[in-house]
Amino acid sequence: MTMDKSLRVRKGASNVRGVLTRAERIARLKEQDLWGDGRSPLGLPKVRVQKMSMKKKKPKKEEAEGAAAAKPAAKKK
Repeated sequence: MTMDKSLRVRKGASNVRGVLTRAERIARLKEQDLWGDGRSPLGLPKVRVQKMSMKKKKPKKEEAEGAAAAKPAAKKK
């Protein structure tokens, strides 16, 4: 029996997961000091998952002026 293409795991295709496992949720609650030692692991409170997004850096004015001056000189031939 073959596996469907949508179920295959590709290398480098790990996206940010929107759901944490129970152990990950407990670890986050311990970091926030919201977890007691004798507490039941069932019925855990929600834990927010923060997604990180990288913004493109704007070039500094000095670098932008230097790059703009170098481009016209390279085009002349």
